[in-house]
Amino acid sequence: MQHSAPPNQKHFLKDDDLTPAQQAEVLDLAAKLKADRYAYPALAGPKSVAVIFEKPSTRTRLSFDVGIAELGGHSVVIDAQSTQLGRGETVADTARVLSRYVSAIVIRTFGDDRIAELAAHATVPVVNALTDGWHPCQLLADLQTIAEHKPLKGTSIAYLGDAAFNMGNSTVIASSLAGMHVRIGAPEGYQPAAEVLERAGQINAATGGSVTVTADPVEAVAGADVVSTDAWVSMGMADSAKRFGDLRAYQLNADLLAHAADDAIVLHCLPAHRGEEITDDVIDGPHSRVFDQAENRLHAQKALLAWLLKESA
Repeated sequence: MQHSAPPNQKHFLKDDDLTPAQQAEVLDLAAKLKADRYAYPALAGPKSVAVIFEKPSTRTRLSFDVGIAELGGHSVVIDAQSTQLGRGETVADTARVLSRYVSAIVIRTFGDDRIAELAAHATVPVVNALTDGWHPCQLLADLQTIAEHKPLKGTSIAYLGDAAFNMGNSTVIASSLAGMHVRIGAPEGYQPAAEVLERAGQINAATGGSVTVTADPVEAVAGADVVSTDAWVSMGMADSAKRFGDLRAYQLNADLLAHAADDAIVLHCLPAHRGEEITDDVIDGPHSRVFDQAENRLHAQKALLAWLLKESA
């Protein structure tokens, strides 16, 4: 007997798998779930969700595990190296089997081709819990955090450091979907790819947002409502003196933050390498919303799972 995906099958592989209206709907549900964590038992049964890790994790692992339980479900947390995936079973075969057992599949992996193959063969929703190219669940939490302090549409966000990787890409696209004004402060070689900026331009034509790229960190931060950064050496990257030298001027410290709006908030997706991309006085200071942001991974991901299951039914 062949299993096929429902006609309305939804996945969340990158940020623009949601339309602006759908993103707003998920964020609205996230706010409701933060106010009442057990209000929406979308996984009652309990239904099960496979949560697969091919990269290390703290916040993603905990927030999905706890969130699935709070939705009334059961999480099956899988270290891929302890499964047949780690011994060469194809992603397609894994997708077909898991789809017979669980209601959704969450995966943290490397190349985007890997999650695309999983989604192509799964008959349940697939969620990107981080790939080399995208970190869309993190950006839902970031947007939820910003929305707790400022209206999303028209708000400016500066992103500092390496913007050519998952966090930079997702910040550009997710913020554009929300109608925000993105300023990327990054040196040449660390700026978003042309195709990412082209896609953002298409989105911003409809939402009224914008993206500006500059190699000047002060220009990026000047007057910004939100200032965000990430580690300079992400998982799978080589730690090099050149990388640190190239990015040193983009450290989020008190002097640079002073150029932002007086009521600016600071975000960092964690883990932070204190003293490298961000200083202690900033991450622990009055502008920081970093730990609210970490908490909001829980609420945003619960909302996303609930929304995906409803839309895919």
